[in-house]
Amino acid sequence: MNKHALVMAVLLALPIAAWSAQPAQEKLVGKYSAFAGPDNAKALVNDLRNGSFTPSSGKMGYGNVDITLALAEARLRDRGVTKPTREQLNATITDILKLRADGKGWGEIAHSYGFKLGEVMRHEKAERPERVANHRMDRAERPEKPERPEKPARPERPDTPHRAR
Repeated sequence: MNKHALVMAVLLALPIAAWSAQPAQEKLVGKYSAFAGPDNAKALVNDLRNGSFTPSSGKMGYGNVDITLALAEARLRDRGVTKPTREQLNATITDILKLRADGKGWGEIAHSYGFKLGEVMRHEKAERPERVANHRMDRAERPEKPERPEKPARPERPDTPHRAR
């Protein structure tokens, strides 16, 4: 590929990359706006994406940004903070990033705070009361499954002259 064609390919790919990243950023800002406030949520997503926190975690992907913010939200809610200040958010995220910089995985970090990562990351729609009632019955409340009928025995095949045993 010649230099001109390579430059054109890169220039054509840039708007596509920017366009595809925008919905992920907007989703995260929307997801954490109710808890952190719209301005804080936007700043936090941008700061984590660009590696602007100390200790620096480097530039993060949207998945890691989501996990970091979900852990921060769970940690603050666990402490009774429902409308955190920017300072509270920054301090909590800094603590999470310190653990990450020490080589801990996301699951270990969640566990150190007394959470399970899957529960922290579960989408809020999964916690709607009607879904909880339908999908989380105690074993005693679940209807019993009918017994499976026994499989009928397979009939013996008669020996055929063209088949060797």
